[in-house]
Amino acid sequence: MADVIIYEKPTCSTCRQAVQLLKESGATFTAVNYYTTPFTRTRLKALLKKAKLSPKDVLRVKEDIYKKLGLAKKELSDDALLDLMIEYPDLLQRPIVEKGEKALLARPAEILKRIL
Repeated sequence: MADVIIYEKPTCSTCRQAVQLLKESGATFTAVNYYTTPFTRTRLKALLKKAKLSPKDVLRVKEDIYKKLGLAKKELSDDALLDLMIEYPDLLQRPIVEKGEKALLARPAEILKRIL
């Protein structure tokens, strides 16, 4: 089993940078495209807990879907935000990297060095 899991969107430039850093570090890792292998609410919630982040901390506010759903004008619960992130993966900041009991949002990608 891989030491590190990176939850990514392969076309994302920050995700590609993070994958490159993982390769250069020599770490064994698994890349999970969460667009083709969607998160469950339980999994995403646990991952954010490991990273000590709330759904609001990882919400992409510049995405078209954020604007289309009018999220700036709504006060939603964490569970409601998680459900929206699962339904609309573009709402989730990326990449999220997990290693054991730790996880982090690797933005910028160099932050990844904290858990390697």
